[in-house]
Amino acid sequence: MLRLLLLAALALCGESGPTALQPGLRGTQRVVGGTEVSSHAWPSQISLQYYSSGGWRHTCGGSLIHRNWVLTAAHCVDQNLQFRVVAGDHNLYKSEGSEQVFSLSKIIVHPNWNTNNVAAGYDIALLRLASSATLNSSVQLAVLPESGSILPDGNTCYITGWGLTRTNGQLSSVLQQAYLPVVDYQTCSRASYWSSTVKNTMVCAGGDGIHAGCQGDSGGPLHCVVSGQYQVHGVTSFVSALGCNVKNKPTVFTRVSAYISWINSVLAQN
Repeated sequence: MLRLLLLAALALCGESGPTALQPGLRGTQRVVGGTEVSSHAWPSQISLQYYSSGGWRHTCGGSLIHRNWVLTAAHCVDQNLQFRVVAGDHNLYKSEGSEQVFSLSKIIVHPNWNTNNVAAGYDIALLRLASSATLNSSVQLAVLPESGSILPDGNTCYITGWGLTRTNGQLSSVLQQAYLPVVDYQTCSRASYWSSTVKNTMVCAGGDGIHAGCQGDSGGPLHCVVSGQYQVHGVTSFVSALGCNVKNKPTVFTRVSAYISWINSVLAQN
């Protein structure tokens, strides 16, 4: 079986210390192969952080989907750690006045998630914030797709996050984005790609050997253009253990449209 690399950035994973159609770009820093985005170009993006050695450390991304709910990956929160969510951030290491910080009142991991079998899927979790976010130009709600919707091969998408900027590199201090077009299931499940490791409840994107998600990007969004609007179609899950940007091994995401009924059920019950 192909070895998988989850993309959380906990200390044991080598920690040091994405309705306009074209988000603003600037700078030359790099997600692997990515570019720094303009401040708050993706206002639904959050930083999930854990407390360790007297300070807070970024581990994963996520998407604000309700004023007091965040969507992220199950593997980001299946350890017994103290977490918080920071919305409205751009530079993790500078206070810019736009940040909103939240403790968590509840962590709900999909009941079928198995930390020992990532390839089975269900890498999705919901975080209830202890208070509600204030929506403004820096903090907005993500748009989720219609239940069951499947994107065509080559659909325009962007991954966003503060993950490693190159294999064996460091976490980015500023939010990055990279263009990752969809690789359809028929292609991604070929033997030369992910074979049976990828399931139809997942989305593959990228795979050009240049652009990819990496550690620290887990749980963050795959923003995809549908009818002139960016929707969060993926939750960043895993790449090949051979490296973040291996050709024909696209970054793999939990397909959000496969879990809309579960998301709605959790929010209704809580």
